[in-house]
Amino acid sequence: MRAIVIEKFGNPSGMAVREVPDPVLEAGQVLIAPEAVGVGGVDAVIRRGTLGTFGFAEGLIPGSEVAGPVTAVGDGVDPAWIGRRVWAFTGTSGAYADLATADLDRVTALPDGLSAVDAVTLGSAAPVAHFALAHAHFTAGESVLIRGAAGSIGIAAVELAARGGASVVAVTTSDAERGRRLRDLGATLVLNRAGHRTGGESSDSADNRQADETESDTFDVIIDIVGGAAMPDFIDRLNPNGRLVLVGIVAGMPPADFGMRLLQAFRQSRSFATFSLDTVPIDTWNSARAEQFEAAAKGDLHPVVHHVMGLHQAADAHRLMDDGSVFGRIVLTP
Repeated sequence: MRAIVIEKFGNPSGMAVREVPDPVLEAGQVLIAPEAVGVGGVDAVIRRGTLGTFGFAEGLIPGSEVAGPVTAVGDGVDPAWIGRRVWAFTGTSGAYADLATADLDRVTALPDGLSAVDAVTLGSAAPVAHFALAHAHFTAGESVLIRGAAGSIGIAAVELAARGGASVVAVTTSDAERGRRLRDLGATLVLNRAGHRTGGESSDSADNRQADETESDTFDVIIDIVGGAAMPDFIDRLNPNGRLVLVGIVAGMPPADFGMRLLQAFRQSRSFATFSLDTVPIDTWNSARAEQFEAAAKGDLHPVVHHVMGLHQAADAHRLMDDGSVFGRIVLTP
């Protein structure tokens, strides 16, 4: 089968299309012929080698989520799964290929009306956003800042927080069109990476201008998908008892001494936490995803797809990820 292989960590040119053996189907697994493969921020982090010390090795097939029909099942799996359209989590690797395997407990059947492309846009991102907000003990009426709001996790977090009754501020690159689209998804204010307003407005521009005039510079909750050197500056933007939850490091690791910002504001009782879906019980994770898929099929949740590209264009997809021009998710198809 064809697969995208990381032959050298670093820039996207280290990725290549190669013929590799078909995956071996183990007991309790299903084999899927992907109609869509999600390109996520974690894929870029792994490809860059940011997590190289965590056991990843060159020769890896990147990607963690696919959607398509089940073509075969392993021992112990009901053959009725064959032919069903599913979303599947393949782990931290293995998705950028013509065939992929997944444990059955990491598979969610797709509802009628939800495309494979939309499924991989939401399948990991929307649960991360949902459970990260829960991890932050978010409640209705609080102010929430989403840092990295142009990615699939950030977009889902904007929409879910707004639906949950938050006043949502989105941080992304300086782009008026992005600002307009994020406002349409529920953001009351959009800031660029430097913390300034982008000028993007949706159709209710008068309401947005009023929000601009009244919005606080500090927040009850910050969901940070970016990390990197600037992360401590966002700790300074927490209200008393505010909570920052780090769910990604697309800009790299924060400074080793970032905790000093918390100690310097000791009397503000601010807090910092990390969040990974690995800590959510799989049944709970699967149930939330199934509900979100149903909501998307009904038009109540809105997947945002930046571009659909061929599997062989994976390196180009990663170049777009690296230059910061992506709004939503890039999806690869056979």
